[in-house]
Amino acid sequence: MPLRLKETLPVIEKLKKENIFAMTEERASHQDIRELKIAILNLMPDKENTEQQLLRLLSNSPLQIDVTFIRLVSHKYKNTPLSYLLKNYLPFYQIEHKYYDGLIITGAPVEKLGFEDVDYWGELTSILEWSRIHVTSTLHLCWAAQAGLYYHYGVNKFDYDKKLSGIYEHIVTDPTNELVRGFDRNFYAPHSRYTGISREDIDNVSELSVIAEGAETGAYIISDGGKNIFVNGHPEYDLYRLAEEYIRDTDKGLEPDIPVNYFPDDDPSKEPVSRWISASSLLFSNWLNYFVYQITPYEF
Repeated sequence: MPLRLKETLPVIEKLKKENIFAMTEERASHQDIRELKIAILNLMPDKENTEQQLLRLLSNSPLQIDVTFIRLVSHKYKNTPLSYLLKNYLPFYQIEHKYYDGLIITGAPVEKLGFEDVDYWGELTSILEWSRIHVTSTLHLCWAAQAGLYYHYGVNKFDYDKKLSGIYEHIVTDPTNELVRGFDRNFYAPHSRYTGISREDIDNVSELSVIAEGAETGAYIISDGGKNIFVNGHPEYDLYRLAEEYIRDTDKGLEPDIPVNYFPDDDPSKEPVSRWISASSLLFSNWLNYFVYQITPYEF
């Protein structure tokens, strides 16, 4: 089924080329249907690429989805023109009176900072608090997963000696959870981060459960029953995202390690190997179905 998007979003044309049905707001208004309302707080620097990655995954559902992108007013965006944000993103204060079936909060390149040192931490915590009442289920990705665990449950992150980057194997630890329904017992997922979460700290919080984890990555999917889902990685990444990051960091002279299990023979000149796309697609579909659509009321 289609995604319902603002007509001004440039990513619509890219999605159409992938044969993804993106419906404009004007056309959708003529359909008598209760679409799911999903808000996305996109904290990644490359807004358009992240939009495309997320919308691609959200489209793999029989449900019609009305997407709203949110921007922060307390943060000065360096990589996205203000005109683009004003046209395609709404400030939080314009939607805080509304209710949403789902909320997605992306990662952000601020992992090396303490949470309170992030310039938009105050506004982000307002959104996290708002989500308790106004959102059926919130999906937190990578840094947002760590931020959400810290805000809601006091679980802090810790620093790695070096960046965790690559495609890592994980194991489903709770096969009865609907989030991983249809998953193979072992599956892969992308990671690109400098910080981690202690499994012991998670286990000390009775409301939290680990649904999937990796030997090298630690707890990957964590849930408090479905109201909040924390995915400590980047399931939304497309095939070339880690390659782009590797090239970017190399050009900056950072001498990054080659992403694990990504390039054949660890040769960056070769096409990356796709190992995680199906699992990521299933994760988003299960979230939309079991934790949003099956739970949210027809009328708020």
